[in-house]
Amino acid sequence: MGIQNIIYFISSFLCIFATSISASLLFQGFNWESSKHQGGGWYNLLKAKIPDLANAGITHVWLPPPSQSVAPEGYMPGRLYDLDASKFGSKDELKALIDGFHQSGIKCLADIVINHRTAERKDGRGIYCIFEGGTSDNRLDWGPHMICKDDQYSDGTGNPDTGEDFGGAPDIDHTNPTVQQELTDWLNWLKSEIGFDGWRFDFVKGYAPQYTKMYMENTKPDFAVGEKWDSLNYVDGKPDANQDAHRGGLKNWVEAAGGSITAFDFTTKGILQAAVQGELWRLKDSNGKPSGLIGLMPQNAVTFIDNHDTGSTQNIWPFPSDKVMQGYAYILTHPGTPSIFYDHFFDWGLKEEITKLANIRNANGITATSTVNILASDGDLYVASVDDKIFVKIGPKMDLGSLIPPNYKVAASGQNYAVWVK
Repeated sequence: MGIQNIIYFISSFLCIFATSISASLLFQGFNWESSKHQGGGWYNLLKAKIPDLANAGITHVWLPPPSQSVAPEGYMPGRLYDLDASKFGSKDELKALIDGFHQSGIKCLADIVINHRTAERKDGRGIYCIFEGGTSDNRLDWGPHMICKDDQYSDGTGNPDTGEDFGGAPDIDHTNPTVQQELTDWLNWLKSEIGFDGWRFDFVKGYAPQYTKMYMENTKPDFAVGEKWDSLNYVDGKPDANQDAHRGGLKNWVEAAGGSITAFDFTTKGILQAAVQGELWRLKDSNGKPSGLIGLMPQNAVTFIDNHDTGSTQNIWPFPSDKVMQGYAYILTHPGTPSIFYDHFFDWGLKEEITKLANIRNANGITATSTVNILASDGDLYVASVDDKIFVKIGPKMDLGSLIPPNYKVAASGQNYAVWVK
């Protein structure tokens, strides 16, 4: 093969690879109550729903933390290799679920909680700091030396924390070479033995982004997203019109974590849920672009309406419940990688509406890097064209003037939203 043919082959491969990543559509496959599901376990329940997700064009499903955990929801993990003690189901049921997704062309992300870890027993001081990995050998069997030096559970021999303190459990010292190697081995085991394809990193503020970068390089996930949740800037109880500092923080984290990982676009969520309450002008920044992370680096932004923390039974920062479909009309027509929440899709009766929007996105080739042209952004009306292929309207105003070309037809519509295609 000549050098020109080799270059052409490599270029074509990279182009196809980039297109497959940029066309991803994520689904969060659980909520805050999923661990409590009776009658066969959550993994088995979710397996029965695979056809509906495949029909919606889902490419990746985010599954809950798989390991034994003091808290049933999985976010206080201890014996990381012990997947049979999970409240969501057994190790074999998890593998069968992942295999079922794979058979439908859907890849699976594990929720990775490695900022902190719960210990199995106390040391001589009476402090819980002796960890058990969940195997018959000594993998992930740690002592207090693997805890950050400034943590309340430490014996003072570890290194200082490189991020924010969690408080509820020992913060793990990611500067420790043993920690780095054994967590890398565990992550790669989740890929090779269990079948996971990628990661959702929990509470990434808890350790420096250089360690996320290291775990990314050591495990090479198909797709990965980090949860960096900071409060927006508020003025008189409302989000500031300018959220450049907030989305800039997300951008800085992505870059420091190596640039190949994505981040949940909390900026877009906060702006969007304020915008749909009569302030749709918020959706355009001073440069005429989307005002969240999708306006800065859309290829690294995962947009969403709610998750197990912001919505579900925790309801910490919920999207206005009567305007959720306006939110989906926005994220499913715009750049970034959209994430659909289990509750909205299956529990709220919105499966058909969301599926229709997702299918329009896929049919028109809208991707994470699509181009947005914002045509109107007033209090009661937002209109944009995306890749000159689709038009989307959000808001109660019905008089659109000549914003929508006559050769475009309505493909989906609902309360205060509509999407047009040629």
